[in-house]
Amino acid sequence: MFENMDWIAAMSSSPVMLIIVGCSIMTLGFAIERALYFFQRRGDPDAMLKDVLERVRAGGLKEAEWKCASTAHPAGPVAAQVLKHAHLSEEAQEDQLQIALSEQRLLLERNLGVLGTMGNTAPLIGLLGTVWGIMRAFHDMARTGSAGPSVVAAGVAEALFTTAAGLLVAVPAVMLYNHYVRRVSVVLTVAENHARTLRIALHDGDARAHRDQAPAAARGDHRASAPALREAA
Repeated sequence: MFENMDWIAAMSSSPVMLIIVGCSIMTLGFAIERALYFFQRRGDPDAMLKDVLERVRAGGLKEAEWKCASTAHPAGPVAAQVLKHAHLSEEAQEDQLQIALSEQRLLLERNLGVLGTMGNTAPLIGLLGTVWGIMRAFHDMARTGSAGPSVVAAGVAEALFTTAAGLLVAVPAVMLYNHYVRRVSVVLTVAENHARTLRIALHDGDARAHRDQAPAAARGDHRASAPALREAA
């Protein structure tokens, strides 16, 4: 059936079909762009977190921040913001964490709206082509005064062809959109979990440092008070 059809003539005679072809090109282009972007942002966030935690425990905060900033995975830039603002209060750190996650979300969700729009509107455009083809069939019937198959065949074929083309564009667009939305959610969840794990490690390190300083300060006060007692005696 398809091999005997004149695709060029069908597209040139149907303005709706030209719109569907344009939608298919846009869908393919943005899908490839998002695939390349996610490929560039791939990485091993678990290995990054392990390396960063070791550097933080060793006291190398600057080295840990550089390691996070040089990581392509979104977990890296988010963790870098946590290390950069480690001196702030907990409320301010939480605000900075949410800002970093929002910035990464904007980068990851860029152009996904186009795929969602194509998935929702392509079937409607195909339905428009169906109506257009039926109108063309009735117009040919009125012009020739005959309702023979040869008269209405062109209009009915256009109606069915545009409907099928609209679905062929919409189904992959919806599948790709759902896939990328799910991937964005997973990536951001991993980034947030790793950033919060790093914050816990930083707070534990600060608490341990305070506990170590408290006995040292107490011992210093005891040594300072001993000569005073001897002088008083």
